[in-house]
Amino acid sequence: MRIIKVLGIAAAVAAVVYLNNASFVAQPPADRPTLLAHRGLAQTYDKAGLTPETCTATRIHSPSHDFLENTIPSMRAAFELGADVVELDVHPTTDGKFAVFHDWTLDCRTDGNGVTREHSLAELKALGIGYGYTADGGKTFPFRGKGVGLIPSLDEVLAAFPDKALLINVKSNDPEEGRLLAQRLAQLPSEQLDRLMAYGGDRPIAALHQELPALRVLSRSTLKNCFIRYALAGWMGYVPEACRRTLLLVPTNIGPWLWGWPHVFQRRLEQYGTRVYAVGPYDGADFSTGINTPEELERLPAGYAAGIWTDRIDVISRLLREQRDSGIAEGS
Repeated sequence: MRIIKVLGIAAAVAAVVYLNNASFVAQPPADRPTLLAHRGLAQTYDKAGLTPETCTATRIHSPSHDFLENTIPSMRAAFELGADVVELDVHPTTDGKFAVFHDWTLDCRTDGNGVTREHSLAELKALGIGYGYTADGGKTFPFRGKGVGLIPSLDEVLAAFPDKALLINVKSNDPEEGRLLAQRLAQLPSEQLDRLMAYGGDRPIAALHQELPALRVLSRSTLKNCFIRYALAGWMGYVPEACRRTLLLVPTNIGPWLWGWPHVFQRRLEQYGTRVYAVGPYDGADFSTGINTPEELERLPAGYAAGIWTDRIDVISRLLREQRDSGIAEGS
């Protein structure tokens, strides 16, 4: 009898835990996913055999548009296509500004050379950022002469999109860069600052968060701390402090292991001001692979309505519109 009673209690507890984290009993907290456009509307490239040293500009696909990543026209196009957030990369310059550019060095994409942060903003603006792009192994360079002056400063981006959400990528692991970025962002109106997020190396993000604790941030350390603590306590609906008012990137192969994924998880985290974005499967590399194809979009749970990180805002926004229109047509 005692064994039966213990088993009964265990079964009851298991049932409570299951129902407390079952997304099928919860409605999605939003009508549609929010879209985060990685680097804006950018040129696509062949990702086979990539290494950290690969110059992706030399392996682009045949261009279907004229936009270059991390430029104001590229960001504007991404927002017009349906992006809710645009991601951009920043480097400090020798004259105390922040330049918006992806690469640590200039040699791959531009007609310049050397480390990006070892130049002034004026020097960077004099470069042609489309100089190195080729889709045919160097026979032609379709963007040469078209990208001069297109490297924006962070100040210019903030002025161009004062009412938009932006995700700022700190490209170094230098804590001083985090402090410098905090000084700049602290000058913004509170409503604009609330729309911003930042991610990058553990040290600059820790320094940035110390100066601006209300800013949503992400680093390997913050992500690990949240996931570990949530795994231990999330089963009972508790959201640890490490998971509150932060930014989370959830790989599609990790999400199903999180308590309440996706609807309950999203609702819990959003109650504490956290933004959640799904990314591609985790394979031990950096979290930079987006949801970019119909097949990757289909791997998300039915009714998924949290965020989606994508390198192809043009593709994913169109697919979501088609899904929405199809659902409306079926329900009419």
